[in-house]
Amino acid sequence: MLTSKKIGFIGGGAMAEAIIKGLVNSGLSQPANIIVSDVAVSRLEYLVDKLGVSTMSDNSLTAKQSDILFLAVKPQVIKNVLKSLETAVSESTLVISIAAGICTAMIEEYFPKSPVIRVMPNTPIAVSAGMSAIALGKNASKDHSEIAINIFSSSGQAIVINEASIDAVTGLSGSGPGYGFLMIDALADAGVKVGLSRQDAITLAAQSLFGAAKMVLETGEHPAKLRDMVTSPAGTTIAGIHVLEQRGVRAALIDAVITATERSAEMGKC
Repeated sequence: MLTSKKIGFIGGGAMAEAIIKGLVNSGLSQPANIIVSDVAVSRLEYLVDKLGVSTMSDNSLTAKQSDILFLAVKPQVIKNVLKSLETAVSESTLVISIAAGICTAMIEEYFPKSPVIRVMPNTPIAVSAGMSAIALGKNASKDHSEIAINIFSSSGQAIVINEASIDAVTGLSGSGPGYGFLMIDALADAGVKVGLSRQDAITLAAQSLFGAAKMVLETGEHPAKLRDMVTSPAGTTIAGIHVLEQRGVRAALIDAVITATERSAEMGKC
């Protein structure tokens, strides 16, 4: 589906690098078919050396050569970038934006006939374990959706959502890795407190959460059912869960997602 298509990236930061790695490592695309444009020459040199892609400093030339064009720039510069590309993006070019808080309607003001897709990926795409939510613009078809799903599935998992839900996705999966890192750090501190070395405690905590997540995804069982499977009567796990419930950990996580969702909505630019 993608082997013959030219894929361009406006912005060559960490997210762009992760997406490119997924494309190349999965065989969906070849480095020779990928072009990256960025203002930082040192960043372009790094991407050439590490991934073997083509690079240039002219955004318009990148856009003109691309069948699929990624907008991977910071939201504060997106309007200037869009304006500079207004005459360079063809009606057949699939535009995929990962710019946080930028809705499809804003991008469609500059490319009114092009298919536009907005994606909210999270940082674990860097290790091929990302979660990406895909929202279609008014000109994007099912075929365009399948292209985006294939691209982002190469770096983890991807789902299609209504764009109205993008702030909720941001509050849950976009910010979710941060919650996970905090929990791993706290569990590791606890491990040190009860006598484990720091490195062993981090490994035990991280692998335990990774394993729990993998069980949910691979079994399809409700997390509560899997939790019940490890909570023996009068056992250690139920004793620990009792403390977590007493301290309001569940409510704190719910409140964290709600607050992050509200903050995402405040930061949105449409």
